[in-house]
Amino acid sequence: MTAFSTPCLPRRSDLVAALQLCGALLLALALLWALPGAQAQTLASATSTELLLEPAADTAVPVDGLLLRPAGDKLQLSASLHFELPSLVEDALYKGIPVHFVQEVRMVSERWYWSDKVVAEVERHMRLSYQPLTRRWRLYTGASPLSERGQGGVSLGVTFDTLEDAMSALRRITRWNVAELSQLPSSGELQLELQMRIDTAQLPRPLQIGNLGRSGWSMLVSRSKRVDAHEWR
Repeated sequence: MTAFSTPCLPRRSDLVAALQLCGALLLALALLWALPGAQAQTLASATSTELLLEPAADTAVPVDGLLLRPAGDKLQLSASLHFELPSLVEDALYKGIPVHFVQEVRMVSERWYWSDKVVAEVERHMRLSYQPLTRRWRLYTGASPLSERGQGGVSLGVTFDTLEDAMSALRRITRWNVAELSQLPSSGELQLELQMRIDTAQLPRPLQIGNLGRSGWSMLVSRSKRVDAHEWR
């Protein structure tokens, strides 16, 4: 008597599912391979964007307060500022005109026998713009002035649904590296000075001429605090 055996073949539904899974994996690999450099840089810097614009969970800064903390070999500043935009500036934004801001930090050692010594100084630039077609707000932040079409050097951009959301990010400073610890004295007191202003030099030329000297375009936020070097040693 001869015995016959028939191989067990996979069902058609199982084959279809396996082919669909392979196709999805190949598509995902192709998209990652073709991802443009600019988008890849944006994805890679997502964490940096959060550090720059989003509040830190472990950092509680009162309104108009300044907080310094060491982080590795850096000294970081967190701050919460309170200010409003002048009406002329807000009107220009809604018309699609980008507005540039500068934030400046200085740490000064006061000397009774000579002029004060600036031991650390840093600035960063921000550009706020409104897109009337999409009704979205865009805030770029970088270490150098930002051009109309792109960013100056390395910069980070975040999109917001409302002006108030964008202003909340503009008013907040989170873990900004303002000095190298090696630059700072190991003892004594320093004066921390923070200023934020509108960079009118970045406005379109007609606005620079037409608004020269107009108080409606003037905005200066200034805060200061005396700090002891022992706080970060």
